[in-house]
Amino acid sequence: MSLHCTPVSKCLDKKTLIWGFEMADLLVIFLMLAILNFLFGQTNHKLFLVWMPPAIVGLVLKYGKKGKPENFLLHWIRFQFKAGVFCAFRFPTNDKLPPSLKRGVA
Repeated sequence: MSLHCTPVSKCLDKKTLIWGFEMADLLVIFLMLAILNFLFGQTNHKLFLVWMPPAIVGLVLKYGKKGKPENFLLHWIRFQFKAGVFCAFRFPTNDKLPPSLKRGVA
C-alpha cells in the first residue's frame, strides 16, 4: 500500500505580500496617505505634503524590516503599549497586613 500524494500549487506557510509589503504595512501607508490627502489635498505643495511622507515611510518599512520576522510591525506596536513590568504575583495591599507591618506605622 503506497501513500497517495497530490501536488499542490500554493504554499500555506508563505506570508501574503503585495509589492513586497505585508498587509499591515500597506494599511499604515494608505491610511497615512488618506489622512494627509484629507488635510493637505487642496494646497499647492500637495506633492511634498501628501505623497512624500507615505513614500518615505514605505521605503523605511521596506528596507527597515528586511530580515525581520512576519508581522514585526504589529508585534513591535503591541510591545510599545504593554506594561513595562510584569509580575507573577499580585502586589500586596496594606489592608491584609497586620498593623505593625503597615507603612508609616512604627
